[in-house]
Parts: sequence; structure tokens; C-alpha cells
Amino acid sequence: MSKRKPVLFIDESDDSSKALELLKISGIEYVEYDIKKFEDSCCGELSTTTAPSLFAIEGTFKGLEKINEYISTRGNTISDRESESAYW
Repeated sequence: MSKRKPVLFIDESDDSSKALELLKISGIEYVEYDIKKFEDSCCGELSTTTAPSLFAIEGTFKGLEKINEYISTRGNTISDRESESAYW
């Protein structure tokens, strides 16, 4: 079974750009998803999702400050555990 990656929801904001940069620098593998893609699809806008937001095995981290906390925690306790979730 493959290791599940966190999913990073982004938009065109400065905070999203910073979150992308922080995750790349930290070496944490993730899947990037631009929330604007929802507007172009059949689903419409994600009105309850703020960007940047990170959905990971460890939980949901909304906003740049929470993503920073996730990176700090993850750096100290890198885990290879598998999620029971089929989504990440």
C-alpha cells in the first residue's frame, strides 16, 4: 500500500504561495489542489473551504499559521503510518 500524502488546497493568495514554499522547503510530499478548479467543474465554489488548507492524516490545518504548526510537528515526528481514509 502506498503512503498517503496530505492534500493542500490553495488559491492565488500570498498565504497559499507561502504554504507551497514552506512545504517544499520542509521536504513533505503533498498533493496540490487549486480551489478555483471547483468553480470550473460541475461542483461549483467551495464556500466553506479557506485557502490555504491542508488535509492530512494528522488532521485538518486551515490557514498559514496552522500549516506552519503541522510542518513543525511533522518535522519532529515523521510518521509512516497509514490512514484508513481512501482520500489521503
